[in-house]
Amino acid sequence: MTDRIEKQVELNAPLSRVWRALADPNEFGQWFRVKLDGPFVVGQVSRGFITYPGYEHVRWEATIEAIEPERLLRFRWPHPKSLDQQDYAGEPTTIVEFRLEPLSNGTRLLLTESGFDALPSDRRADAFRSNEGGWTEQMKNVANHIAATP
Repeated sequence: MTDRIEKQVELNAPLSRVWRALADPNEFGQWFRVKLDGPFVVGQVSRGFITYPGYEHVRWEATIEAIEPERLLRFRWPHPKSLDQQDYAGEPTTIVEFRLEPLSNGTRLLLTESGFDALPSDRRADAFRSNEGGWTEQMKNVANHIAATP
């Protein structure tokens, strides 16, 4: 086990297009499968509900920590005891970072989620395993979204 998950994908799209898929809440919601209440704003909590079938009751919540256009989106999100919780206050969190790097033929998207070592020991392994698989799927989802909607 490790404290971080790292994924990357090379996309045949300009930085501006990949950035829009990350930073626009409607586009983010399409590939991430979440319906967000509003835009990402540094220092504010972004909220919504998962749209993946069977998980529509699950709240999505993240505190936006950094937005550097066409370069970085970072947020902190909770790891609640139960997906059925409606209040995530006081729950332990990890940090998710999306970094963009220009390539000669497109953009490299790097995803890092860190902070798993700070989660309670009874949740750590499950959270890491779940998110490791989840990020593998989400990287495919964002690549497919960008390819389908240039």
